[in-house]
Amino acid sequence: MRERTHLEASMGDIDGLAGELADNLELLELAEAEDDAEVTEEAEKAIKKLHARAAKAEVQTLLSGEADANDCYIEIHAGAGGTEAQDWAEMLLRMYSRWAEAHGCKVEWLEESAGEEAGIKSATLKIIGRNAYGWLKTESGVHRLVRISPYDSSSRRHTSFASTWVYPVVDEEIEIEIDDKDLRVDTYRASGAGGQHVNKTDSAIRLTHGPSGIVVQCQSSRSQHKNRATAMSMLKARLYEQELQKREAENEADRGAKTDIGWGHQIRSYVMQPYQMVKDTRTEVETSNVQGVLDGDLDDFMAAALAVRVEEKGRGDE
Repeated sequence: MRERTHLEASMGDIDGLAGELADNLELLELAEAEDDAEVTEEAEKAIKKLHARAAKAEVQTLLSGEADANDCYIEIHAGAGGTEAQDWAEMLLRMYSRWAEAHGCKVEWLEESAGEEAGIKSATLKIIGRNAYGWLKTESGVHRLVRISPYDSSSRRHTSFASTWVYPVVDEEIEIEIDDKDLRVDTYRASGAGGQHVNKTDSAIRLTHGPSGIVVQCQSSRSQHKNRATAMSMLKARLYEQELQKREAENEADRGAKTDIGWGHQIRSYVMQPYQMVKDTRTEVETSNVQGVLDGDLDDFMAAALAVRVEEKGRGDE
């Protein structure tokens, strides 16, 4: 029923666009025949707006993967660069949170490991919303930042790296079996803001899956049982995403996320000094509005990356 509702809404949007276009073209012909400049201008403006709506509808058609409509998990890890990289990882955490909020998605914090001086070593979020995985799946990979370091007393330019890993939340009807003997379970005390926010018991959970080498952790709840259940869901999601990658033969983001978090592996560069530029190395899409991107304006990058993946999949099917 959910898929049917989505398809009916999509078809209704296309039918609406076609109807409005036909009406405005007819109005434009009448206006030109009667030499009515005002009506002609109104019809042309309406057609331009329809063009923009059609472009958005075209991007939506790219979200046709098996799990694209699902919620997703996003992991962020600091890479080469010490404190700078940990600060950069926290900036990415904020960027994706802002993107999610702007698109009406709910953000749940699952795990965070604070940096020694600033930022984070790692963090995991759950993004809940329609097509969350479909949009964010192209963000898996290494992100590179170039800026004047706020932690350098000599104000030198530094290059920092952080990686993101995105995988879909598994639907309840999808069964994934995990043998207990393949799991190693570690407990530890959750970190936090201090005071009453720091757990006094070992409620945080880390699961390590032997056959795949996948490690997940959760500390969002004070209940060890709840954290274990959430971590198990994350593990199943990771295994499911791994199978999707094999089946769909779309391994580019997977390879990018598994490479070293350092030079030569980035999917996108964010340059703040000596000039302002964000450039995606996969699609060549770029913008000088660095602050806008860091505030969550990622749609152009995501749409271009989705188009490339769909094109590559089409060539593979041939």
